[in-house]
Amino acid sequence: MQGQGPLFEPFTLPCGIVLKNRIAKSAMSDSMGDGTGHPTAEQVRLYQRWAAGGAAVSIIGEVQGDAGYAERPGNLVLDERSDLERFRELAGRGGENGTQLWTQLGHAGALAYAPTSEPKGPSALDLPGLRCGELTTAEIGRLPGEFARTARLARQAGFGGVQVHAAHGFLLSQFLSPLFNRRRDEYGGAIANRMRLLLEVIEAIRAAVGTRFPVAVKLNSSDQLEGGLSQDDALDVVAALDRTSVDLIDISGGTYFPGAKSASDGAGRGPYFLEFARRARTLTSKPLMLTGGFKTRAQAEAAVAGGTADIVGLARAFVLEPALPELWKAGRTPEPSFPGFSDPPEGGITAWYTMRLSEIGADRETPVVGDMEQAVRDYEARDRARTQVWLRHFKNQAPA
Repeated sequence: MQGQGPLFEPFTLPCGIVLKNRIAKSAMSDSMGDGTGHPTAEQVRLYQRWAAGGAAVSIIGEVQGDAGYAERPGNLVLDERSDLERFRELAGRGGENGTQLWTQLGHAGALAYAPTSEPKGPSALDLPGLRCGELTTAEIGRLPGEFARTARLARQAGFGGVQVHAAHGFLLSQFLSPLFNRRRDEYGGAIANRMRLLLEVIEAIRAAVGTRFPVAVKLNSSDQLEGGLSQDDALDVVAALDRTSVDLIDISGGTYFPGAKSASDGAGRGPYFLEFARRARTLTSKPLMLTGGFKTRAQAEAAVAGGTADIVGLARAFVLEPALPELWKAGRTPEPSFPGFSDPPEGGITAWYTMRLSEIGADRETPVVGDMEQAVRDYEARDRARTQVWLRHFKNQAPA
Protein backbone atom coordinates (compact mmCIF):
# COMPACT_ATOMS: atom_id res chain seq x y z
CA MET A 1 0.00 0.00 0.00
CA GLN A 2 1.21 3.51 -0.76
CA GLY A 3 2.77 5.32 2.18
CA GLN A 4 3.73 2.19 4.08
CA GLY A 5 7.26 0.95 4.51
CA PRO A 6 10.21 1.39 6.85
CA LEU A 7 10.65 5.11 6.19
CA PHE A 8 7.16 5.90 7.43
CA GLU A 9 7.16 3.99 10.68
CA PRO A 10 7.23 6.19 13.82
CA PHE A 11 10.28 6.08 16.06
CA THR A 12 10.54 6.77 19.78
CA LEU A 13 13.69 8.48 21.06
CA PRO A 14 15.13 7.51 24.46
CA CYS A 15 13.75 10.73 25.98
CA GLY A 16 10.23 9.61 25.02
CA ILE A 17 9.62 11.97 22.07
CA VAL A 18 8.06 10.18 19.09
CA LEU A 19 9.21 11.01 15.56
CA LYS A 20 6.45 10.55 13.00
CA ASN A 21 8.73 8.91 10.42
CA ARG A 22 12.40 8.13 9.74
CA ILE A 23 13.28 11.06 7.46
CA ALA A 24 15.21 14.09 8.73
CA LYS A 25 16.17 17.30 7.02
CA SER A 26 19.77 17.34 8.21
CA ALA A 27 21.54 20.56 9.17
CA MET A 28 22.93 22.86 6.52
CA SER A 29 24.38 26.30 6.95
CA ASP A 30 21.46 28.02 5.26
CA SER A 31 22.99 31.45 6.03
CA MET A 32 19.58 33.13 5.98
CA GLY A 33 19.78 35.16 9.16
CA ASP A 34 19.43 38.93 8.93
CA GLY A 35 22.96 39.81 10.08
CA THR A 36 21.89 40.54 13.66
CA GLY A 37 21.58 36.85 14.47
CA HIS A 38 17.81 36.73 13.98
CA PRO A 39 15.74 34.75 11.47
CA THR A 40 14.30 36.43 8.39
CA ALA A 41 10.79 35.97 7.01
CA GLU A 42 12.25 33.87 4.19
CA GLN A 43 14.00 31.60 6.69
CA VAL A 44 10.79 31.11 8.64
CA ARG A 45 8.98 30.25 5.42
CA LEU A 46 11.75 27.84 4.38
CA TYR A 47 11.38 25.76 7.54
CA GLN A 48 7.60 25.96 7.31
CA ARG A 49 7.79 24.46 3.83
CA TRP A 50 10.03 21.63 5.02
CA ALA A 51 7.56 20.93 7.80
CA ALA A 52 4.67 20.89 5.32
CA GLY A 53 6.75 18.57 3.15
CA GLY A 54 6.67 15.84 5.78
CA ALA A 55 10.06 15.78 7.49
CA ALA A 56 9.97 14.14 10.92
CA VAL A 57 12.92 16.23 12.08
CA SER A 58 14.30 19.45 10.64
CA ILE A 59 17.60 20.76 11.97
CA ILE A 60 18.70 24.39 11.69
CA GLY A 61 22.41 24.53 10.93
CA GLU A 62 24.84 26.56 13.00
CA VAL A 63 22.78 28.36 15.62
CA GLN A 64 25.48 30.17 17.55
CA GLY A 65 25.61 30.89 21.24
CA ASP A 66 28.47 33.35 20.82
CA ALA A 67 28.50 35.98 18.07
CA GLY A 68 32.30 36.04 18.27
CA TYR A 69 32.68 32.59 16.72
CA ALA A 70 30.09 32.43 13.96
CA GLU A 71 30.68 30.38 10.83
CA ARG A 72 28.98 32.93 8.52
CA PRO A 73 27.35 36.35 9.03
CA GLY A 74 24.00 34.77 8.14
CA ASN A 75 24.11 32.42 11.15
CA LEU A 76 21.53 32.73 13.88
CA VAL A 77 22.73 33.79 17.34
CA LEU A 78 20.69 32.71 20.34
CA ASP A 79 21.74 34.32 23.62
CA GLU A 80 20.23 36.50 26.36
CA ARG A 81 20.17 39.52 24.04
CA SER A 82 18.19 37.76 21.33
CA ASP A 83 14.59 38.67 20.58
CA LEU A 84 13.00 35.37 21.60
CA GLU A 85 9.70 36.27 19.93
CA ARG A 86 11.37 36.13 16.53
CA PHE A 87 12.79 32.71 17.37
CA ARG A 88 9.39 31.58 18.65
CA GLU A 89 7.89 32.38 15.26
CA LEU A 90 10.55 30.23 13.57
CA ALA A 91 10.01 27.41 16.08
CA GLY A 92 6.26 27.54 15.60
CA ARG A 93 6.20 27.62 11.81
CA GLY A 94 9.02 25.12 11.41
CA GLY A 95 7.35 22.80 13.92
CA GLU A 96 4.04 22.54 12.07
CA ASN A 97 2.63 19.28 10.70
CA GLY A 98 4.13 17.21 13.51
CA THR A 99 7.72 18.11 12.57
CA GLN A 100 10.38 18.30 15.27
CA LEU A 101 12.39 21.49 14.65
CA TRP A 102 15.80 21.31 16.33
CA THR A 103 18.59 23.85 16.57
CA GLN A 104 22.12 22.72 15.82
CA LEU A 105 24.35 24.25 18.49
CA GLY A 106 27.37 25.67 16.70
CA HIS A 107 30.72 27.25 17.48
CA ALA A 108 33.15 27.60 14.59
CA GLY A 109 36.27 27.95 16.75
CA ALA A 110 39.34 27.98 14.51
CA LEU A 111 37.09 28.26 11.46
CA ALA A 112 35.18 31.31 12.71
CA TYR A 113 34.44 33.84 9.98
CA ALA A 114 37.46 36.12 10.09
CA PRO A 115 35.74 39.39 9.03
CA THR A 116 33.57 39.23 12.17
CA SER A 117 35.75 37.14 14.51
CA GLU A 118 39.14 36.44 15.98
CA PRO A 119 39.28 32.68 15.34
CA LYS A 120 40.46 30.47 18.21
CA GLY A 121 40.64 26.70 18.40
CA PRO A 122 42.17 23.98 20.57
CA SER A 123 45.65 25.00 19.37
CA ALA A 124 47.20 28.00 17.67
CA LEU A 125 47.73 27.33 13.96
CA ASP A 126 49.45 29.33 11.23
CA LEU A 127 48.85 27.49 7.98
CA PRO A 128 47.95 28.52 4.44
CA GLY A 129 44.24 29.28 4.66
CA LEU A 130 44.01 28.81 8.42
CA ARG A 131 45.29 31.05 11.18
CA CYS A 132 43.89 30.97 14.67
CA GLY A 133 44.77 31.49 18.30
CA GLU A 134 44.56 28.96 21.10
CA LEU A 135 41.73 28.80 23.61
CA THR A 136 42.89 29.10 27.19
CA THR A 137 41.94 26.54 29.81
CA ALA A 138 39.61 29.12 31.35
CA GLU A 139 37.90 29.73 28.00
CA ILE A 140 37.44 25.99 27.51
CA GLY A 141 35.98 25.71 30.99
CA ARG A 142 33.24 28.21 30.11
CA LEU A 143 32.16 26.42 26.94
CA PRO A 144 29.87 23.74 28.44
CA GLY A 145 27.88 26.42 30.24
CA GLU A 146 27.62 28.49 27.07
CA PHE A 147 26.28 25.55 25.06
CA ALA A 148 23.86 24.76 27.89
CA ARG A 149 22.59 28.36 27.96
CA THR A 150 21.81 28.27 24.23
CA ALA A 151 20.06 24.91 24.58
CA ARG A 152 17.95 26.29 27.45
CA LEU A 153 16.96 29.30 25.36
CA ALA A 154 16.10 27.03 22.43
CA ARG A 155 13.70 25.15 24.66
CA GLN A 156 12.20 28.39 25.98
CA ALA A 157 11.67 29.57 22.41
CA GLY A 158 9.69 26.44 21.58
CA PHE A 159 12.15 24.38 19.57
CA GLY A 160 11.71 20.64 19.83
CA GLY A 161 15.32 19.68 20.54
CA VAL A 162 18.99 20.46 19.96
CA GLN A 163 21.85 18.87 18.09
CA VAL A 164 25.43 19.32 19.32
CA HIS A 165 27.66 19.93 16.30
CA ALA A 166 30.80 17.82 16.71
CA ALA A 167 31.49 17.26 13.00
CA HIS A 168 32.85 18.90 9.85
CA GLY A 169 35.78 20.68 11.48
CA PHE A 170 33.89 23.03 13.78
CA LEU A 171 34.94 23.57 17.39
CA LEU A 172 33.96 20.30 19.10
CA SER A 173 35.14 18.42 16.03
CA GLN A 174 38.40 20.37 16.24
CA PHE A 175 38.98 19.05 19.74
CA LEU A 176 38.46 15.50 18.48
CA SER A 177 40.86 15.91 15.55
CA PRO A 178 44.68 15.79 15.81
CA LEU A 179 44.78 18.14 12.82
CA PHE A 180 43.46 20.94 15.02
CA ASN A 181 44.15 19.67 18.53
CA ARG A 182 47.82 19.63 19.52
CA ARG A 183 47.27 20.33 23.18
CA ARG A 184 49.22 18.57 25.91
CA ASP A 185 46.80 19.11 28.77
CA GLU A 186 43.70 17.16 29.76
CA TYR A 187 41.96 18.18 26.51
CA GLY A 188 44.64 16.89 24.14
CA GLY A 189 46.61 13.77 23.27
CA ALA A 190 44.71 10.49 23.53
CA ILE A 191 41.16 10.33 22.22
CA ALA A 192 39.88 10.00 25.80
CA ASN A 193 41.19 13.52 26.41
CA ARG A 194 40.18 14.91 23.02
CA MET A 195 36.55 13.89 23.59
CA ARG A 196 36.47 15.34 27.10
CA LEU A 197 34.98 18.69 26.09
CA LEU A 198 32.23 17.06 24.01
CA LEU A 199 31.19 14.91 26.96
CA GLU A 200 31.23 17.91 29.30
CA VAL A 201 29.04 19.86 26.87
CA ILE A 202 26.50 17.05 26.65
CA GLU A 203 26.33 16.74 30.45
CA ALA A 204 25.80 20.49 30.86
CA ILE A 205 23.09 20.61 28.19
CA ARG A 206 21.17 17.72 29.69
CA ALA A 207 21.26 19.35 33.11
CA ALA A 208 19.89 22.55 31.54
CA VAL A 209 17.04 21.10 29.46
CA GLY A 210 15.83 18.13 31.49
CA THR A 211 15.20 14.53 30.57
CA ARG A 212 12.30 14.91 28.11
CA PHE A 213 14.02 17.21 25.62
CA PRO A 214 15.89 15.59 22.69
CA VAL A 215 19.66 16.08 22.67
CA ALA A 216 21.44 14.75 19.58
CA VAL A 217 25.09 14.79 18.51
CA LYS A 218 26.49 15.09 15.00
CA LEU A 219 29.76 13.17 14.79
CA ASN A 220 32.34 12.63 12.08
CA SER A 221 33.03 9.03 11.14
CA SER A 222 36.43 10.42 10.22
CA ASP A 223 37.90 13.68 8.97
CA GLN A 224 38.67 11.93 5.65
CA LEU A 225 42.12 13.49 5.77
CA GLU A 226 45.44 11.96 6.76
CA GLY A 227 46.30 12.84 10.34
CA GLY A 228 42.74 13.74 11.27
CA LEU A 229 40.15 11.95 13.36
CA SER A 230 40.35 8.26 12.44
CA GLN A 231 37.47 5.83 12.28
CA ASP A 232 38.87 3.88 15.21
CA ASP A 233 38.99 7.02 17.35
CA ALA A 234 35.50 7.98 16.18
CA LEU A 235 34.25 4.57 17.27
CA ASP A 236 35.77 5.19 20.70
CA VAL A 237 33.68 8.38 20.82
CA VAL A 238 30.56 6.40 19.86
CA ALA A 239 31.23 3.98 22.70
CA ALA A 240 31.59 6.89 25.12
CA LEU A 241 28.38 8.50 23.84
CA ASP A 242 26.59 5.26 24.63
CA ARG A 243 27.18 6.03 28.31
CA THR A 244 25.68 9.52 28.06
CA SER A 245 22.09 10.78 27.91
CA VAL A 246 22.11 11.64 24.18
CA ASP A 247 19.03 10.60 22.22
CA LEU A 248 20.50 10.32 18.72
CA ILE A 249 23.94 10.05 17.11
CA ASP A 250 24.03 11.60 13.63
CA ILE A 251 26.92 10.10 11.65
CA SER A 252 28.58 12.19 8.97
CA GLY A 253 32.15 12.89 7.87
CA GLY A 254 34.65 15.30 6.37
CA THR A 255 36.18 18.55 7.55
CA TYR A 256 36.81 22.09 6.38
CA PHE A 257 40.51 21.84 7.28
CA PRO A 258 42.52 23.41 4.41
CA GLY A 259 43.08 20.90 1.62
CA ALA A 260 40.31 18.53 2.68
CA LYS A 261 37.73 17.39 0.17
CA SER A 262 34.05 17.45 0.93
CA ALA A 263 32.38 14.18 1.83
CA SER A 264 30.78 14.07 -1.62
CA ASP A 265 34.10 14.30 -3.47
CA GLY A 266 35.15 10.87 -4.64
CA ALA A 267 32.92 9.05 -2.22
CA GLY A 268 30.89 7.20 -4.82
CA ARG A 269 27.24 7.48 -5.73
CA GLY A 270 25.63 5.89 -2.72
CA PRO A 271 25.42 6.73 0.97
CA TYR A 272 28.88 7.54 2.25
CA PHE A 273 29.16 6.20 5.81
CA LEU A 274 27.24 2.92 5.83
CA GLU A 275 30.13 0.72 6.88
CA PHE A 276 31.04 2.99 9.78
CA ALA A 277 27.41 3.00 10.92
CA ARG A 278 27.41 -0.81 10.88
CA ARG A 279 30.49 -0.82 13.11
CA ALA A 280 28.96 1.81 15.39
CA ARG A 281 25.88 -0.40 15.81
CA THR A 282 27.99 -2.95 17.66
CA LEU A 283 29.14 -0.34 20.19
CA THR A 284 25.98 1.51 21.11
CA SER A 285 22.28 1.02 21.67
CA LYS A 286 21.67 4.70 20.97
CA PRO A 287 19.55 5.51 17.90
CA LEU A 288 21.65 6.25 14.83
CA MET A 289 21.00 8.79 12.11
CA LEU A 290 23.03 8.55 8.90
CA THR A 291 23.65 11.68 6.84
CA GLY A 292 25.45 11.91 3.53
CA GLY A 293 24.94 10.71 -0.02
CA PHE A 294 21.36 9.44 0.03
CA LYS A 295 19.97 10.14 -3.42
CA THR A 296 17.07 7.71 -3.81
CA ARG A 297 14.19 6.32 -1.78
CA ALA A 298 15.55 2.81 -2.28
CA GLN A 299 18.86 3.76 -0.64
CA ALA A 300 17.09 5.35 2.32
CA GLU A 301 14.74 2.42 2.77
CA ALA A 302 17.59 -0.10 2.62
CA ALA A 303 19.51 1.70 5.38
CA VAL A 304 16.50 1.67 7.71
CA ALA A 305 15.14 -1.74 6.79
CA GLY A 306 18.57 -3.31 7.20
CA GLY A 307 19.02 -1.81 10.65
CA THR A 308 22.04 0.30 9.74
CA ALA A 309 20.25 3.54 10.59
CA ASP A 310 17.13 4.43 12.51
CA ILE A 311 16.83 7.84 10.84
CA VAL A 312 18.04 8.94 7.40
CA GLY A 313 19.35 12.50 7.08
CA LEU A 314 18.88 14.29 3.77
CA ALA A 315 20.18 17.74 2.93
CA ARG A 316 20.57 18.62 -0.74
CA ALA A 317 17.65 16.38 -1.66
CA PHE A 318 15.43 18.65 0.46
CA VAL A 319 16.80 21.69 -1.38
CA LEU A 320 15.80 20.15 -4.68
CA GLU A 321 12.39 18.99 -3.43
CA PRO A 322 11.13 20.48 -0.13
CA ALA A 323 8.14 18.11 -0.06
CA LEU A 324 10.15 14.94 -0.70
CA PRO A 325 8.79 12.85 2.23
CA GLU A 326 5.18 13.54 1.26
CA LEU A 327 5.96 12.68 -2.37
CA TRP A 328 7.64 9.45 -1.31
CA LYS A 329 4.70 8.63 0.95
CA ALA A 330 2.38 9.08 -2.05
CA GLY A 331 4.56 6.81 -4.17
CA ARG A 332 6.01 9.62 -6.29
CA THR A 333 9.49 10.99 -7.03
CA PRO A 334 11.58 7.99 -5.95
CA GLU A 335 14.73 9.70 -7.20
CA PRO A 336 15.24 13.47 -6.90
CA SER A 337 16.85 15.05 -9.95
CA PHE A 338 20.30 16.23 -8.87
CA PRO A 339 21.87 18.84 -11.17
CA GLY A 340 25.21 18.08 -12.76
CA PHE A 341 27.83 20.83 -12.59
CA SER A 342 30.89 20.61 -14.81
CA ASP A 343 34.10 22.11 -13.41
CA PRO A 344 32.45 24.20 -10.67
CA PRO A 345 34.57 26.90 -8.98
CA GLU A 346 35.65 26.38 -5.38
CA GLY A 347 32.61 26.88 -3.18
CA GLY A 348 30.35 27.10 -6.21
CA ILE A 349 28.13 24.11 -5.45
CA THR A 350 27.62 25.28 -1.86
CA ALA A 351 26.73 28.75 -3.12
CA TRP A 352 24.24 27.37 -5.64
CA TYR A 353 22.41 25.23 -3.08
CA THR A 354 22.48 28.02 -0.49
CA MET A 355 20.96 30.57 -2.84
CA ARG A 356 18.27 28.07 -3.85
CA LEU A 357 17.25 27.96 -0.19
CA SER A 358 16.48 31.66 -0.47
CA GLU A 359 14.33 30.95 -3.52
CA ILE A 360 12.36 28.30 -1.61
CA GLY A 361 11.88 30.67 1.31
CA ALA A 362 10.51 33.26 -1.08
CA ASP A 363 8.27 30.69 -2.83
CA ARG A 364 9.91 31.38 -6.16
CA GLU A 365 12.02 28.31 -6.92
CA THR A 366 11.80 26.88 -10.45
CA PRO A 367 12.91 23.58 -12.01
CA VAL A 368 15.53 25.49 -13.99
CA VAL A 369 19.11 25.11 -12.78
CA GLY A 370 20.33 28.67 -12.40
CA ASP A 371 23.72 30.04 -13.34
CA MET A 372 26.36 28.96 -10.81
CA GLU A 373 28.64 31.96 -11.37
CA GLN A 374 25.70 34.27 -10.65
CA ALA A 375 24.90 32.25 -7.53
CA VAL A 376 28.49 32.71 -6.32
CA ARG A 377 28.29 36.48 -6.91
CA ASP A 378 24.96 36.72 -5.11
CA TYR A 379 26.21 34.57 -2.22
CA GLU A 380 29.35 36.66 -1.75
CA ALA A 381 27.48 39.95 -2.06
CA ARG A 382 25.00 38.85 0.58
CA ASP A 383 27.82 37.89 2.95
CA ARG A 384 29.49 41.27 2.44
CA ALA A 385 26.27 43.12 3.20
CA ARG A 386 25.49 41.04 6.27
CA THR A 387 29.05 41.38 7.54
CA GLN A 388 28.53 45.13 7.79
CA VAL A 389 25.20 44.65 9.58
CA TRP A 390 26.83 42.13 11.93
CA LEU A 391 29.72 44.41 12.82
CA ARG A 392 27.39 47.33 13.55
CA HIS A 393 25.00 45.22 15.60
CA PHE A 394 27.50 43.32 17.73
CA LYS A 395 30.21 45.98 17.94
CA ASN A 396 29.28 47.35 21.34
CA GLN A 397 28.01 44.14 22.88
CA ALA A 398 30.04 42.65 25.69
CA PRO A 399 30.65 38.89 25.57
CA ALA A 400 27.54 36.93 26.55
